Amino acid sequence: MTAIPILSRFVTPRQTIKTLFRFFKRPKHLKTRPNLSQLAQNPAKLPRFVRESPVAMRYLHLLGPLAWDQFPERNLNETRGVPPMPYAPFVAACLVKLNQGFVYMSQLREFLAEHPALMWVLGFQLVASRYTSWGFDAEASLPTHRHFTRMLRTIPNAVLQFLLDSAIHLLQAELASVVDDFGQAISMDTKHIVAWVKENNPKAYLKNSERYDKKRQPKGDPDCRLGCKRRRNQRASAKESPPTPPDNPVPANTISVGEFYWGYGSGVVATKVPDWGEFVLAELTQPFNRSDVSYFSPLMGDVERRLDFRPRWGAFDASFDAWYVYAHFHRQDQTDPDAAFAAVPFSVRGGHRLSFDPDGLPLCKAGLPMPLKSTYWSKRSLVEHECGIYVCSLRFPAVTDQVCPIEHKNWSKKHGCTTRIPTSIGARIRYQLDRQGDAYKLVYKQRTATERVNSQAVALGIERPKIRNGHAIANQNTLIYVLINLRALHRVRRRKARLGLALA
Repeated sequence: MTAIPILSRFVTPRQTIKTLFRFFKRPKHLKTRPNLSQLAQNPAKLPRFVRESPVAMRYLHLLGPLAWDQFPERNLNETRGVPPMPYAPFVAACLVKLNQGFVYMSQLREFLAEHPALMWVLGFQLVASRYTSWGFDAEASLPTHRHFTRMLRTIPNAVLQFLLDSAIHLLQAELASVVDDFGQAISMDTKHIVAWVKENNPKAYLKNSERYDKKRQPKGDPDCRLGCKRRRNQRASAKESPPTPPDNPVPANTISVGEFYWGYGSGVVATKVPDWGEFVLAELTQPFNRSDVSYFSPLMGDVERRLDFRPRWGAFDASFDAWYVYAHFHRQDQTDPDAAFAAVPFSVRGGHRLSFDPDGLPLCKAGLPMPLKSTYWSKRSLVEHECGIYVCSLRFPAVTDQVCPIEHKNWSKKHGCTTRIPTSIGARIRYQLDRQGDAYKLVYKQRTATERVNSQAVALGIERPKIRNGHAIANQNTLIYVLINLRALHRVRRRKARLGLALA
């Protein structure tokens, strides 16, 4: 027995509470962490375990330039038992996933758990632990991979478009001292995305009537749609004309063959700066059954909002051969026809190519100007527009005694030959554009910008994503283009440093 009373060995309740508080107290670097932008500006103030992690420092350098200090975060005060996970760490982690080439969220979660310093940099809500030298439990601090997938499906795409805005503004500032016409010449194209459904698997046992029935929605993805990537005629693909099938009287050389997929389409606008690279200005994801030209108006709206001006030249493929594409680039006060225009190959539709007189009236096959008889509003295209009915000048406004010089087959009709075209100047530019001139060829070469961007997107996994939700695929596509611009930004900065140019 000892002379010291046993009760003297216990501390008071107040002292016990203080001791437990000191024991479970969160380290200083876990309390309040700056965002990625602030961390990138002061790397010397980072905790030691972060500075000693090459992976964490590499991603801080890659992602830090974005405007994370203005990131449109969700409302974190609305709690229903469990605090909501912030958007910013999740979005940054998805960029890490794309850059690492991971296919599944489980791979991303495993990578983050193996690099606690990267978790700290990205801004995850950390659970304190005294059993690690960095002061938190990496496994307990990470959501499950299912929660990661759920957030990709639910996060608003506008949040990710904000990061694309930031990347474009950074590129615009960096290249201001190098070029003075950034974004004046653009190109637009679309990229097919194959949905992760059995209907797209050629080894899956399905009849063609089931595989390519647009009314039979795949169970694997409720948002994908059936579309055609390309279509060709059999005669064009064969040296000899194929024989006519005995059980079908339709000639086989008139049968068109196409590549059909269930999936989505990604439209992208890019600009090219010689010797510096190609950069994404806008992107949009839609179901695969939407036409290419349906991407034009929303994408050009985003481009003009980000650049704060309307580009002067645009390069497109033949699927964008629509009057409103030409009208969009035309300037009302321009005197030089090459001052601003859209370089689009002509797609022959509806008979012969029209010619116009100096007053803008279409010419008939006999070379006579056709006066405007009446107008009406057409809703047959994506853009509602005014359409004009032009008739034979020998029949309207008054019937003359002259006879059609070429005795056209429509001469006997009431108004002779009739032509319907939009009254917009874009309809005339479509026919009158000099597609053999040097200016057209120079602008049309800009299409290589979207081709190079699409090749980078394919390398990042845009073509066959392992996702079964349209909103999640749209969000991942936006992040892919953000990463492409981020990589381009760092290439520009490295080249400017080699050339001794000042950084923005």
